[in-house]
Order: sequence, then C-alpha cells, then structure tokens
Amino acid sequence: MKILLLEDDVAYNQSIKEYLESLGYQVDAFEDGMDAYYAIYEKSYHLLLLDIRVPGLDGYELMKKLKADNKDTPVIFITSLTDINNLSIGYELGCSDYIKKPFALKELKYRVEQILKLYYFHTNSDKVLLFEGYSYDVKNELLYDNSDIVVDLTNKEKQLVLLLVSNINNYVSIDRIKDEVWNDSYVNDVDVRMCIKNIRKKTSKDFIVSQRGVGYRVVKSK
Repeated sequence: MKILLLEDDVAYNQSIKEYLESLGYQVDAFEDGMDAYYAIYEKSYHLLLLDIRVPGLDGYELMKKLKADNKDTPVIFITSLTDINNLSIGYELGCSDYIKKPFALKELKYRVEQILKLYYFHTNSDKVLLFEGYSYDVKNELLYDNSDIVVDLTNKEKQLVLLLVSNINNYVSIDRIKDEVWNDSYVNDVDVRMCIKNIRKKTSKDFIVSQRGVGYRVVKSK
C-alpha cells in the first residue's frame, strides 16, 4: 500500500521511510508541506503521515485543504506537541490518529496497520473472507484460495486485487484502476480487461464481478 510521509526532521524522515519500506509499503517522503500537497494530487495514497510543524504548509493547513477538496485519505499526525488544545484540532479536522515524538518504530507499525485495516478492510483481523471461500491477507497482501493456498499473481494482478479488496463490495471504475494500478504509465482498457481475465483464470469467473459502464468489484463473504 502507498503511504505519503511529511516530516522535516531529516533523521525521522529517513528512519520512518526505510522502516515502512522494509515492511513492504511504498513510501514517498517529503520535508515541505506544499510539495506533499502537490504530490497527493499527482498520485493516490492509502495513508498520510503528517508532521505538524513543517515548512511551506503545516500539517493542519494541509489537512484543511484536503478536506475542502473532499479528499478523505486517512491521516496520522506525527507531533511533539502535548497541549490538548492543539491535539483537538487534528481530531476536529477528522484525523484518524496521533503519534507523539519520540516513538518506537514498532508502535508506528501497529498504528499504521490498524488504521489501514479498519479504514479499507473494515476489520480488526488480518484476513478478509471473500466470495467462494477465498480470503485476503491484509498484512502481507496475499490472496488465498478455498484450500488456503496462495494464489500466484503477477505484480499488477496483486495491485489490482489489493485495490478491489480495499474497496470491497463497491465497484471501482476502470479509470481509477488505470490511475492507481498503472500510475502514470500509459495503459488502455484492453490491458485492464486482460489483467482481470487473468485473475479470473487463477481464481474463478465470478471472483471479480463486472458491471458495464460502472466497473469491477469483489464481494465479502456473508
């Protein structure tokens, strides 16, 4: 999953980025709030880790702008502030959590995992149960079949399954798939449909549901 980090302390910035990448996350790190703001509109992120006191645009102002533009990506504020009045600002803006400096990287790991599971997968468990006995390992981003064997997926197929599972029961448009799975690379509708077809071959024809003109979805087990 993709995380944006805004932290102007070079040591914190580097150690957080390297640690999260070692856990398998894709991390874009920034030290200036305006740079981070522009990046959010150029790419899609699953989580924003925002320091409050940074150059250019502070963390609170950045979140205010995002809310005004109806961007609802979950936010964890990184701060050394202890004043409850300052902490309340972030919660009133709708942040998901705070983490106070100094903190252990393992604490950050658990907070990030919890926010991502609750926000995207609506579960406290590491596994999401899917249609026809399939399951998705949230922590390791692995798809299992009904025999509990990992489904062998290519990198693009993994990214597409992650996108669909993180929007479980909801249709995802083909334009959004192209934007979030292929990023800035040129891709046409045929490439997306071929990727969908290949995933169905490795799972079942009903694993990914399509609706013409709307998009694709996977369904959570009842």
